[in-house]
Amino acid sequence: MTLHADMTELLAAAGILGVDVDNAVADEHVRWSAYRRVVLVIASSPSRDRDRAIVATILRDPVEMVAKSAVVALVDEIAIRAAGPAEFREWASGLLPEIGVLEAEGHRDFIRRRIRDWLFHLSVQDGHVPTTAELAEVTDWMQRTLAEGSRSPAVLALLAESGRRKKTRNVAENRARSRELKPR
Repeated sequence: MTLHADMTELLAAAGILGVDVDNAVADEHVRWSAYRRVVLVIASSPSRDRDRAIVATILRDPVEMVAKSAVVALVDEIAIRAAGPAEFREWASGLLPEIGVLEAEGHRDFIRRRIRDWLFHLSVQDGHVPTTAELAEVTDWMQRTLAEGSRSPAVLALLAESGRRKKTRNVAENRARSRELKPR
């Protein structure tokens, strides 16, 4: 398929109107914006049946960075909506074979790391208190995400003590002391 046909198909599948496909084909920034809109629509659907085909279509984009970024946006959106780590793990296992088409190992690794980070995040949301070693395995981005969003005093204490970056440690420490986490 051509990029034009792929863009037309993705936009139609998501029910998105008003995107100039010729312009999207010619300009990777316009295309990224269109992919972002597709991702938001697809992620909000209760059905995950089309996700793998949509990812395969996006990954045919000639600019790997654009394709990788769109897939990462989908991973983020699905993870945010996932009921828990088991559901997300099952969804991601169907996606991982598709990323093999990316030529740059760094792009494949980035997507795998993002999936691992979200699995970690979802397990923490389910009540798992990680060890220092487990915390060391996630990216700085995920440590900061947890420091900014976790409501678990134990997780915040761990991040305040063992977070990789000073900013992450400070955010976790300040949030651990804040009134929002104290019982009323």
